[in-house]
Amino acid sequence: MILRPAVASDAAPMCVLLNRIIAIGGTTAHELSMTPDQVAGNYITGSQVICCHVAEMDGAIIGFQSVERSAKLPEGWGDIGTFVSPDCQRSGAGAALFSATQAACRAAGLLAINATIRADNAPGLGYYARRGFVDYATDPGFALRNGRVVGRVSRRFDL
Repeated sequence: MILRPAVASDAAPMCVLLNRIIAIGGTTAHELSMTPDQVAGNYITGSQVICCHVAEMDGAIIGFQSVERSAKLPEGWGDIGTFVSPDCQRSGAGAALFSATQAACRAAGLLAINATIRADNAPGLGYYARRGFVDYATDPGFALRNGRVVGRVSRRFDL
């Protein structure tokens, strides 16, 4: 596995991966497909992006992790998003991505990283717990576009 910072040309393969995860459902709060330009702006080149790393295997992107600033969070916090191919879950890609992300966030002077996860996303909750994130807020009424209430849990990782 190769781990490296994401570049603008990664947007298209990252988009394919993200849209596949969205289509499967259940492990992301995203419900609408994205374009490569949206992926680039949200995760790679946007003004709020602090860092983004990709994991590659056999020349294909199997996962990515990005941290962005958010006006909804305290000063010095970043908001993390992690996306790993369903075919590569528990492969070590997520752990490797977080190691690189953690170092980049420290270098950027962040104090904490926020992860907000659907409460029904057991794999996501487990992933962030294994990294050392701890609960600090819940939104039990969070609903999907179709009205189904799934709730959300916000976890923090102090740097």
